[in-house]
Amino acid sequence: MSEKLKLGLMGYGFAGSTFHAPVIAGSGRTALGVIATSQAGRARADYPEADIVPDFDALIARDDIACIVVATPNDTHFDLARRALEAGKHVVVDKPVTLSGADAQTLARLAAQRGLLFAPFHNRRWDGDFMTLRTLIADGALGRVTHFESHFDRFRPVIPKRWREEAAHGGGLLFDLGPHLIDQALALFGAPQSLSATVRQQRDNAQVPDYVHLQLHYADKEVVLHASALSALPPPRFTVHGTRGSYLINGLDVQEDQLKAGLRPGDAGFGKNPPGWLRQADGDQDRQGEHATLDGDYAGFYRALADTLLDGKPFPVPAQDAIDVMTIIDLALRSDAEGIRVPFTRGER
Repeated sequence: MSEKLKLGLMGYGFAGSTFHAPVIAGSGRTALGVIATSQAGRARADYPEADIVPDFDALIARDDIACIVVATPNDTHFDLARRALEAGKHVVVDKPVTLSGADAQTLARLAAQRGLLFAPFHNRRWDGDFMTLRTLIADGALGRVTHFESHFDRFRPVIPKRWREEAAHGGGLLFDLGPHLIDQALALFGAPQSLSATVRQQRDNAQVPDYVHLQLHYADKEVVLHASALSALPPPRFTVHGTRGSYLINGLDVQEDQLKAGLRPGDAGFGKNPPGWLRQADGDQDRQGEHATLDGDYAGFYRALADTLLDGKPFPVPAQDAIDVMTIIDLALRSDAEGIRVPFTRGER
């Protein structure tokens, strides 16, 4: 059995207990060594093999933990990640890694100076539908892509009482779902030339954006990214058109709902997604029908982390990607505030 990377997890709220702890424990190459949380009883019951400590100071003091996962409210990410790096720890930061492009650059520079890994938790690169689409594009099945539309829509007309709905903690869909939408687009197509954005609060008594519509402008294609909390009949998750055909798929990758329901990587049926729909038209050939979707694999993120920190392999989500995502969020806010199309300028490490 290959060596396992022992990780420390900061935070055992929704993100820590749902997206990180079970995937770390089930990846096959990582182990949950320490959890820092005020919910000690719950964490200990779920992961009796892990040590439970009360706070971040106790976590970064552990000599046996080389990498810390930050899964806390958005407004705390920068400070905790900075402190982890200053303590000589590699760090994985849940999205958004920070609340600005400048802060993301600061963390990336600090990590580079100290020879450490600063890894954004862009786990939806391991969504089955996204991996399927990435393969179709790479294989040329759609020809040259001319239009890409990505939706992350939900129907939540009643605003729950939680920090994700509070501006003070960096709540709202632009920071919550925006990083997923933007990172997937950049992974497929690279940086845009410019972008336009509309960011709104549409629900009664909303304090943070619950409607986000971004358009990334490329020389040869248009990319539309959309998130809404008022979409009772959501459109397809992905719609892609190219010079040889089109692909669409409905619904979200199943892993989030499965993790919420208590399923774990390796359980029967985990990550099994329904098919999408593909039409390919090339000359006299016109083929259309269901197209199988790859299994989702969030554990792939943590296997890649272990491959990097234990075996020296390149990490597939570099720090520059985190900077680019947060830079686009900065520019989206400017575009909406000024009502203009803004050029994309990359913030370097």
